[in-house]
Amino acid sequence: MDTIELSIFSSRIESVCDEMGAVLQRAAFSPNIKDRFDFSCAVFDTQGKLCAQAAHIPVHLGSMAFAMQGIVNKFDWQSGDMVAFNDPYLGGTHLPDVTLVCPVFVNSKLVGFVANRAHHADIGSDTPGSMPLATNLEEEGLIIEPCKIMRLYKKSAEFEEIMRALKNTVESTGDFNAQISANSRGAERLLLIVTEMGVDQYNAALDQLNEYGDRLMLNLLETIPNGCYEFSDFMDDDGLGSKDIKINLNLSIKGQLVIADFAGTSNQVKGNINCPLSVVAAAVYYVFRCLMPANTPACFGVYQRINIKAPKGSLVNARKPAAVAAGNVETSTRMVDVVMGALAKALPDRVPAASHGSMNNLAMGAHSSKGDWNYYETIGGGMGAGAVYNGISGVQTHMTNTLNTPIESLEMHYPLRVNRYEIRRDSGGQGQQCGGDGLVREIVFLQSAHVTLLTERRTYQPWGLHGGESGMQGENWLNNKKLPAKVSLQVTPGDLLTIKTPGGGGYGVTS
Repeated sequence: MDTIELSIFSSRIESVCDEMGAVLQRAAFSPNIKDRFDFSCAVFDTQGKLCAQAAHIPVHLGSMAFAMQGIVNKFDWQSGDMVAFNDPYLGGTHLPDVTLVCPVFVNSKLVGFVANRAHHADIGSDTPGSMPLATNLEEEGLIIEPCKIMRLYKKSAEFEEIMRALKNTVESTGDFNAQISANSRGAERLLLIVTEMGVDQYNAALDQLNEYGDRLMLNLLETIPNGCYEFSDFMDDDGLGSKDIKINLNLSIKGQLVIADFAGTSNQVKGNINCPLSVVAAAVYYVFRCLMPANTPACFGVYQRINIKAPKGSLVNARKPAAVAAGNVETSTRMVDVVMGALAKALPDRVPAASHGSMNNLAMGAHSSKGDWNYYETIGGGMGAGAVYNGISGVQTHMTNTLNTPIESLEMHYPLRVNRYEIRRDSGGQGQQCGGDGLVREIVFLQSAHVTLLTERRTYQPWGLHGGESGMQGENWLNNKKLPAKVSLQVTPGDLLTIKTPGGGGYGVTS
């Protein structure tokens, strides 16, 4: 293939992921998927190596890229199969993120896989929103070890068993059906491409795509001075007594190889901010991908020179059954800060200051005679400033790429009213370039509910670079009472929840 043909090929398989995402979003029942876009879609080869992904959720896609090779080798795949899983220690991220994998065959020959991962606000936890302050994995909800939920294009007994374990059956069934439909559409589209090209030419094109991705990574590594760059940052707490929890990184650039070694990181904790290794990989992959050209293909070749090491039993490579619900959303975000902090020493003009550093997770709902409801959202904050730009205010950053839930949708689906939703003025760090401001989201409860907050940067501020000031830390309030960063509580009608998210760090000394 010449350069143009390779570019067209890359765009074609990426468009498969885009179309899968469109089907999933439009067919889903829950606002979490149809409004917030909390899902990701990708294409893999027969060995489970990443071929393409849409611009969805980095923490989903990076972790799938790391873990899929182990998943595809577990099964004797047949046409009409579909496998589901969410176990963080077997290729997942946290229990609410359920992954569906579908094989693609041409004339009985396996040619690849399509997969999607979507967040389910109800995954069987006793706590509404399925993001509890848990101490072990089983408390966080239903654990789905890799199993076939479809055989010969028909739903299996395993699918029915999963549905029986969930509380909001109608919404959950609708979202699972949307995921199944997305994979079915992706398989159809990939089949057309492979049939048109022929299996041998398709595989040859994948090899060329991976070679091209590898060359782009080598080009990047040539711009980073060889050396070992160390950086540390801290998690505020785990919500259950542990505080000031260290994430340490020794990032080595050795010619054509990257070694990200997290030795020196704190041991795993009682609370749910622990991580499986797949989430660590997602954070490291993401940062290096951000330093590459915009047209870099999302394929295995881009990441094969990155080696990741993390002590077993540490916060970032926890032992089962450690709780991990917030590791996927909060610790992953701090790991991005740590990788960027290390690279800022090597590339001072290319790496921005820390962004708000939390997905500001809000999970809530109720199980009552008036009906069950489960809701989960992440709330944006301030983006860190760079050498030639100010940070953006009120956006999702780094490991999440979700939208906010529109106020109209939130109030239509749930017994809630939004009093305020606005920019948190002057919360970004000052500097030659200023950090973006956070948000203020104020919600009134119209019925009793259970609420869980999993937030960060309430103690440690998002750092600035090169003399830029830190962003303002976030705050959580219920009525007139300040809440901890991580808390689970009951609310009654008329209670007012206010979340003030952190700003981003500034860059450079103010002139």
